[in-house]
Amino acid sequence: MEPTFDFPVEIALEVRWGDMDAFAHVNNTVYFRYFESARIAYFDRMGMTPGGIGPILASTRARFRAPLTYPDRIRVGARVVDVGEDRFSTEYAVWSERLSKVAATGEGLVVAFDYASGSKTTLPESWREAIGSIEASSS
Repeated sequence: MEPTFDFPVEIALEVRWGDMDAFAHVNNTVYFRYFESARIAYFDRMGMTPGGIGPILASTRARFRAPLTYPDRIRVGARVVDVGEDRFSTEYAVWSERLSKVAATGEGLVVAFDYASGSKTTLPESWREAIGSIEASSS
């Protein structure tokens, strides 16, 4: 069953020739950059600013469903699926216009991090509110 593509935050990107590897498809490491770009767009929507308490990626993974190649235009979606005391879980998907389907899905775990003390911290209430608002916008 094909996953749906319905995300509160989406970005559009062009597959670049340099994204491909010697096997003539987008290298697996590039998908993590695509996820990162969508995650940063989500952070921007949340109103996050550098400094003080900020996000840090604790883990990430991907499932590759179809190989992307140049040229192509993709949409990358991000959403938050779970919020904990000091972290939240994200889901991503990469939609290929050329293939007309999802080429990859992924997950990430983001932790609230106090950069001054160098340790994780409680998720700020403003983040919880922003996530709630963003996720409600896609319902």
